[in-house]
Amino acid sequence: MDQRVGLCVLLAAGLLVLTLAPVAQTEDLVDDLGDDVDVEDELDPGLVGDEEEEPEGDLQDEAPPTPKSPPVTYKAPEPMGEHFFAESFDRGTLDGWVVSSAKKDDADEEIAKYDGKWAVEEMKDSKLPGDKGLVLKSRAKHHAISAQLLRPFTFDSTPLIIQYEVNFQSGIDCGGAYVKLLTQTPELNLDQFVDKTPYTIMFGPDKCGEDYKLHFIFRHQNPKTGEFEEKHAKKPDADLRTYYTDKKTHLYTLVVNPDNTFEVLVDQTVVNSGSLLTDMTPPVNPPAEIEDPDDHKPEDWDERPKIQDPDAAKPEDWDEDAPAQIPDEDAVKPDGWLDDEPEYTGDPDAVKPEDWDEDMDGEWEAPQVPNPACETAPGCGEWKRPMIDNPNYKGKWKPPMIDNPNYQGVWKPRKIPNPAFFEDLHPYKMTPFSAVGLELWSMTSDIFFDNFFITNDRNTAERWATDGWGLKKAAEGAAEVGGASCTFNTGVSLRLRRILTEKT
Repeated sequence: MDQRVGLCVLLAAGLLVLTLAPVAQTEDLVDDLGDDVDVEDELDPGLVGDEEEEPEGDLQDEAPPTPKSPPVTYKAPEPMGEHFFAESFDRGTLDGWVVSSAKKDDADEEIAKYDGKWAVEEMKDSKLPGDKGLVLKSRAKHHAISAQLLRPFTFDSTPLIIQYEVNFQSGIDCGGAYVKLLTQTPELNLDQFVDKTPYTIMFGPDKCGEDYKLHFIFRHQNPKTGEFEEKHAKKPDADLRTYYTDKKTHLYTLVVNPDNTFEVLVDQTVVNSGSLLTDMTPPVNPPAEIEDPDDHKPEDWDERPKIQDPDAAKPEDWDEDAPAQIPDEDAVKPDGWLDDEPEYTGDPDAVKPEDWDEDMDGEWEAPQVPNPACETAPGCGEWKRPMIDNPNYKGKWKPPMIDNPNYQGVWKPRKIPNPAFFEDLHPYKMTPFSAVGLELWSMTSDIFFDNFFITNDRNTAERWATDGWGLKKAAEGAAEVGGASCTFNTGVSLRLRRILTEKT
């Protein structure tokens, strides 16, 4: 094994155990990883040396022994700090979750039921034995499951942060993996959770065919009418394809701030951001003015910027009948042209088929083939002068165009005040929500969900992400020993820093 690869595996495995070991053991474990390892450097290339450098001493003739990865025991992340919901499923049950028993109103009876199966189990190819998640088990069925928050989330002076993990274990053809934050209402009944159940925010990945989406939708209440309208965030500029095809665990995060800004992150990298006031479709606030629906264009309104000159006359010498092309009178027939030889002739080797019936098929004629006598000649058959453009051709005469003296411009209805106008400068203050749910249809099964977390504190969210997804990412990276970049250890090294900080 290459020295660099071996060290990556050792570091990854060591860091995984280190994050799970009692604090008192961390110092000895760090010493075992070698004097050159600086936990604050997040395993940059300097930690593993220059690939071009020749090893010293006996290492030039003898490959180093392959390091053995210590066993990894998974430990579920623990919520620390202010939060409204935390679920890792590592109890192995669906306690606290309600599977919907409802039916869709607008679907055929055969597919109207929410009878898709859910299970809590490990991933098929888990790199962390013991890590369990929620798995959508059925294909081509409606699925709906939800859980109450510890307490309702109210939009005030703190941000909303929601994050969760998704792994498309079997790929994804057509289906969603988004969550809904269910609006707090007296009528909310999780047992009857359906597609029409009111929600405050919908967020997460969705794909069908080659359309890769990452939704952020919120329902805005019109302050004048009380009606709700969906507002869709602009489409991310990032290429999302990899997140649906690599069969790795990805962390999806939405941050909505009290200043009306938002961020959408995948694997802690921003892929979309903007403002609730300017980057949603349709816009939160309607226009102050609209076109008057009762205003109509006058019959004599002239929108033509140019017109034919009414005073122009066709010149007397204008010949509209002159042909566009004429024979070239200067052309000369090439020497050797075979006037008496046809360009094609009957195939002398052709034989009339035995089953040819002249009464039914007519008189038989040999199929035409290029005349061999013409192969070396410049041409065969009747010679004709080539055609050239007629210098006297002018075509049909038309009066020239001039500026229209009566031009009035393109007509538009006049503007009037919009009777439906309102101005909501704080769309962040959305309707409170009290539950989180998954209401999905998928043509692919085995979609794995894990580590749902809702909070209003960034540090708490980052800690949960590091303890859950960061550990998973490191384990997946450690399994990919073919690459020696060690870039997968960022999350775990952050966790390692915190452990060492807490120790001191």
